[in-house]
Amino acid sequence: MTEREKMQAGQWYCCLDAELNELRAEARRAVHAHNTCQPDARGGMAPELNALFASTGPDCFLEAPFHCAYGLNIHLGARVYFNAGCVVLDTAPVQIGDDTMFGPHVQIYCAQHAKDPAERAQGLEIGLPVTIGRNVWVGGGAILMPGITIGDNATIGAGSVVTKDVAAQETVVGNPARLLDRP
Repeated sequence: MTEREKMQAGQWYCCLDAELNELRAEARRAVHAHNTCQPDARGGMAPELNALFASTGPDCFLEAPFHCAYGLNIHLGARVYFNAGCVVLDTAPVQIGDDTMFGPHVQIYCAQHAKDPAERAQGLEIGLPVTIGRNVWVGGGAILMPGITIGDNATIGAGSVVTKDVAAQETVVGNPARLLDRP
């Protein structure tokens, strides 16, 4: 298997690979086009970025600057909104449901690097998918860690670090994110 095939299969792979380097370079070019074009000229997303993504529903809007690692693993539902400064490290599928909104500087991580220093130095990592339901609000500066699922209509408080799944309708806050007590 190639390193890309391993990555896509959810296996440990070496990120220091020529094919993966070229895919990341293609993503950087598309991100640059998005981040530097005139806002009125691109609508919600530069065509280069839209073409890079696995799927994009109608009326999505990504404020600049935006960054992604590959783009090819990102699936956006309809009317998804990213505020300025968001980062998606999509080494695995990132599924985002309709009407989900992200505050500024939200980070979505799929990459999990090897914990052993020698393996990490060899570039070993694994990608774990992130799934976000419909009508989710993710507050500014939140970090969504590899392998989590967030249910429909959930709210993630600003600055939260989400390390575990969040059920539908729940609100979580803090680091690590935990269920908000309701009066």
